[in-house]
Amino acid sequence: MPHTMDPSAERTLNLTKAETLIEALPYLQRYAGRTFVVKYGGHAMGDPELARDFAEDVVLLKAVGINPVVVHGGGPQIGAMLKKLGVESRFVDGLRVTDKETADVAEMVLSGAINKELVGWIAGAGGKAIGISGKDGGLVTASKVRRTTKDPDSNIEQVVDLGFVGEPETVDTAIIETCCAAGMIPVIAPIAAGSDGATYNINADTMAGAIAAALGAARLFLLTDVAGVLDKDKQLLTDLTPSDIARLQADGIISGGMIPKLETCVHAVEAGCEAAVVLDGRVPHAMLLEIFTSRGAGTLIRA
Repeated sequence: MPHTMDPSAERTLNLTKAETLIEALPYLQRYAGRTFVVKYGGHAMGDPELARDFAEDVVLLKAVGINPVVVHGGGPQIGAMLKKLGVESRFVDGLRVTDKETADVAEMVLSGAINKELVGWIAGAGGKAIGISGKDGGLVTASKVRRTTKDPDSNIEQVVDLGFVGEPETVDTAIIETCCAAGMIPVIAPIAAGSDGATYNINADTMAGAIAAALGAARLFLLTDVAGVLDKDKQLLTDLTPSDIARLQADGIISGGMIPKLETCVHAVEAGCEAAVVLDGRVPHAMLLEIFTSRGAGTLIRA
């Protein structure tokens, strides 16, 4: 006997679905025609099921008239490829020192393997994605990152040469706008050329923040491996301003890898992006829950 649902239970389920769509209506109206920049990375990238969910979310956004722009990272994958090729990695204050050989591998992994894999996931979900890097169409011009570190013995500041590690200096959004207008979803690898002609590897969060600011995006989403920003009792903080963030950092509640992420969010909202969200990329469809429900799912930062 085929199992059929009790008619009243089925009606209730269908009604719940309809109510979910109705709840989403004001958000759909608010964001129609707007741009969302999504930084995709962390462990969510290595999980095929989460990758499929992510691709479906992005295709759904495009289908309801929002323009999603994806920027992806790939630190673990670059590390794995360097190991496979026997290239030694050196880190200074958590940043990989990128010599010419490492830069070539980073470009190969980011603009090649990862970028095209993501384009494939989006195509599989029924979308049309186009994979580019900061080099394409003059999207991003990079400048070399300058870092200083204090010598623990003498307390003297020393300049650290991180090699081919860059940060976005200028952003020309023409290629993104062209892709979006043609019904495409741009998938961007965080690689760019400098005015010196060299190829630079850019932190994906930083790249996404700069692109979100230049586009005047309605939202910047940073998908990470944590639930968002937590208070001292490990409760999720849902709304923060730049001054809240400065206070929490001074109190030591925000620390480690969350600091640069939040700095990226603050820079983006102060430079033209309406709001930024730190979200748990391990939660299925976290982005849709954040956008289309009143409760949200992460930490929202706005000026």
